[in-house]
Amino acid sequence: MDEPDRTLDAVGGRLKHLRLRRDITLTDLAAETGISASTLSRLEAGLRRPTLEQLLPLARVHGVTLDELVGAPPTGDPRINLRPITCGDGSVILPLTRRPGGIQAYKYVLPASADDREPDLRTHEGHDWVYVLNGTLRLVLGEHNLVLTPGEAAEFDTRTPHWFGATSSGPIEFLSLIGKQGERAHVRAAPKPD
Repeated sequence: MDEPDRTLDAVGGRLKHLRLRRDITLTDLAAETGISASTLSRLEAGLRRPTLEQLLPLARVHGVTLDELVGAPPTGDPRINLRPITCGDGSVILPLTRRPGGIQAYKYVLPASADDREPDLRTHEGHDWVYVLNGTLRLVLGEHNLVLTPGEAAEFDTRTPHWFGATSSGPIEFLSLIGKQGERAHVRAAPKPD
């Protein structure tokens, strides 16, 4: 068996893991992707090999790249291996920068959550800037319970107790820039004069 065959044969287990991590049924996934539940079941069981037309919507819905979905070997600059970090609660953190010091960038993908979920507030040294890409982000910042939607951003000192979470409306994707204490993102509101 050659490498492409082994790679495609391993996709079924990844598909099932991603679906179960999101805690959705085959029927729900079928509605999100346009792929029938029976086809999804056969793909997960390894009884059918996926096509590119099936992999694209599955990767999009699960919030992963095609490379991650098929377990492709890393390519490009070996110093920059931006592999996601999967957490036990179903969230995924994708590092976007790999340089020592300075502001670090991350993309977060969090699964849907109960609106009344009790936040686990944390503090640490630094400064954070978040920008919502998709979904609805619940940000508890001190005594403030904020709801941010796509295109909205928040900036705060991370010594303030804080917590991020999704809502029951679905998963959330957001960017986070984290810098050490006193280091902040520089936002320019207007172009510099010539």
